Amino acid sequence: MCAMTTVADIRTLLDHWYPPRLAEEWDSPGLICGDPDDLVTTIACALEATDSVVAATLEAGAQMLVVHHPLLMRGVTSVAADTPKGRIVHRLIRSGVALMSAHTNADAAIGGVNDVLAGLLGVTVSAPLEPSDAAEDPLEGIGRVGRLEHAVTLQQFTDLVAERLPTTVWGVRAAGDPQQPVRTVALCSGAGDSLLEAAARSGADVYLTSDLRHHPADESLRAGGPALVDTAHWASESPWCESVADRLAEATGATTTALPVRTDPWTIGVHPAA
Repeated sequence: MCAMTTVADIRTLLDHWYPPRLAEEWDSPGLICGDPDDLVTTIACALEATDSVVAATLEAGAQMLVVHHPLLMRGVTSVAADTPKGRIVHRLIRSGVALMSAHTNADAAIGGVNDVLAGLLGVTVSAPLEPSDAAEDPLEGIGRVGRLEHAVTLQQFTDLVAERLPTTVWGVRAAGDPQQPVRTVALCSGAGDSLLEAAARSGADVYLTSDLRHHPADESLRAGGPALVDTAHWASESPWCESVADRLAEATGATTTALPVRTDPWTIGVHPAA
């Protein structure tokens, strides 16, 4: 790409890597604010646009912020500057910073959020957990199913997840026999209890996801579903930020940075001795 990269150029790249056709119907990825004709020499990447992320974006001198979670995913009736989301939109526009998200389209795309997660854990992907109706490639879809090079115990796999993913106060928890063998892995970055049945159908030994709730997890286990490994939502998705920053740097020659701002909302974890 030429040195004169614009917001529109970045949007074209992101839409190519993470096609909007793969987004869920309820989702709203894409350019949230910014002039498509504005020039971009520095790009910041983060999981979501929070006040601290915007501050770090401005400190980095970026003209564009690329995030995973859409700021305006659910309908709003106001972006007035005295509202939390409006404050962010106004600050970005006043500072000349464009904001774009790639959400469930990045979850489903090849090389997206779930493939980054699988790669971190040494899982060789063979299929999506839930194929996309809009897929043009058999590997497109939400989640991934694949295999580890060698079988490990559930305890060892849980330890691996804790070692490879960013540390959070939530930690990593698992449900199942710690000594049961694990080789086939189903995974879904972010909240994934809606795919518990898909994980069971996949024949996986373990299902790795985030934000698991008590009743869906319990019912899945009672029905003979796979062992479960549950991480913090932020931890399972934030590694994608480094990936997209690297891809943008290579494709555009722009300065890119995955902002070192933790947006995991949980700040305290208490684990008394059993």
